[in-house]
Amino acid sequence: MDLPVIESSPPAATGCSAGSCGSTAQQVDGLSDAIRARVQDHPCYSEDAHHYFARMHVAVAPACNIQCHYCNRKYDCANESRPGVVSELLTPDQAVRKTLAVAATIPQMTVLGIAGPGDPLANPQRTFETFRQLALKAPDIKLCVSTNGLVLPDHVDELARYNIDHVTITINCVDPDVGARIYPWIFWKNKRVFGREAAAILIEQQQKGLEMLTARGILVKVNSVLIPGVNDQHLPEVSKVVKAKGAFLHNVMPLIAEAEHGTFYGVMGQRSPKPAELKALQDACEGDMNMMRHCRQCRADAVGLLGEDRGAEFTLDRIDTMEIDYEAAMAVRAELRAQIAAELAEKRARAHPPAATATPQVISFQPHAAKPAPVPGRPVLMAVAARDGLVAVHFGHAREFLVYEASASGARLVGHRKAESYCSGDESCGDAESVLEKTIRALADCEVVLCSRIGYEPWGQLESAGIQPNGEHAMQPIVDAVMAVWNEMLAAGKLAAGPIVAKRA
Repeated sequence: MDLPVIESSPPAATGCSAGSCGSTAQQVDGLSDAIRARVQDHPCYSEDAHHYFARMHVAVAPACNIQCHYCNRKYDCANESRPGVVSELLTPDQAVRKTLAVAATIPQMTVLGIAGPGDPLANPQRTFETFRQLALKAPDIKLCVSTNGLVLPDHVDELARYNIDHVTITINCVDPDVGARIYPWIFWKNKRVFGREAAAILIEQQQKGLEMLTARGILVKVNSVLIPGVNDQHLPEVSKVVKAKGAFLHNVMPLIAEAEHGTFYGVMGQRSPKPAELKALQDACEGDMNMMRHCRQCRADAVGLLGEDRGAEFTLDRIDTMEIDYEAAMAVRAELRAQIAAELAEKRARAHPPAATATPQVISFQPHAAKPAPVPGRPVLMAVAARDGLVAVHFGHAREFLVYEASASGARLVGHRKAESYCSGDESCGDAESVLEKTIRALADCEVVLCSRIGYEPWGQLESAGIQPNGEHAMQPIVDAVMAVWNEMLAAGKLAAGPIVAKRA
């Protein structure tokens, strides 16, 4: 008997309110037109958008008013990619010129954010001078800010004045006892406050700021750092609280705690969460709040699409030699946005065609009618070497893999895994074996890896590790390719319900 084939996209979500919808394509489809217009070209607020649109951060905010055990702000550090790290600290004038240069060069750049390297609202003069100039000189660019929230209530009016309608607040707890293990001190009313008292003040200010922003109709994304043994059991409660207060999206991120970063957690040996732990926590929170799954934990001076950083192309010395015609650039940008918007609308229409009008039928009442048998097939995690929403990267050249969960309900992005380039095509391939081993460990919970091409040696090692390589869907849209492979596995009888056979570590 032929097994059923599942369509590549699940049915559209319905009844979704602005305050509870998140980043997946189905959730964006369920938004009102007004809210969709605000997120459909924002790469952090829309999963679809992050394949098409770029963002940039300008590092104009050096000072911070709290200390976090996971943070160490570094300057002139081009080899680290994590929050708080920058290569150049900018003045507002320099930040504006850099923004205009990037937007003229990368027409898909839609969002300018200030996220550090300290806290933007602890540097209000520098932050709002930057926003003031950009509101005049680059009116087609969305302006965003990311803050720890300590002084957020004092600045909501000013944020609204510059039409900043996307704000991110980092909220790691709503319990001061938990917070005391994350924040050693805050700087509050001209003095340092320590321990539980400091955490209680911070939490109160964060919640007050969140309520004030949502009352203004400003979209709020909440970032939370998952710290095993500290707040991992507490974050579902955080998700419930921020959702109840109107947050739009929740982004649970893994702790980055390498000793070489010099953070307290790194030096003290606090471990980072494993990918499976992160996914389980995100799944637990998703019952109360829609989750952002495509975050890359960007540097405070990141430039380009999520997952790439073109900041080295726009250093101050290079910008000084560039001729910028921003009026002409805006025309190009408007045309490109219209093309992308049309493509996304067509994509949504293909995925969710309007239902045909059915002929009314009389249904007899059957109180004990048998329920239809569920479609067989367990969920499968697949890693994808992707670019621009397509399976478009050679396995050996991939710097990251997007991880999708395929099931009878469709395909959904559940995370990403960083990787080093396995083969750069020159003598630097001498370390390829150890790099390949690291990549295989990063993908250990995936059953399939999709890529445009893959060599014989990595193919064999992936298979030995219980990961099936697949290069048959090159240049296909990710969701279509993932669901095609899932259906092939279903038809071959490989997806019987039950525990997955353990793979070689």
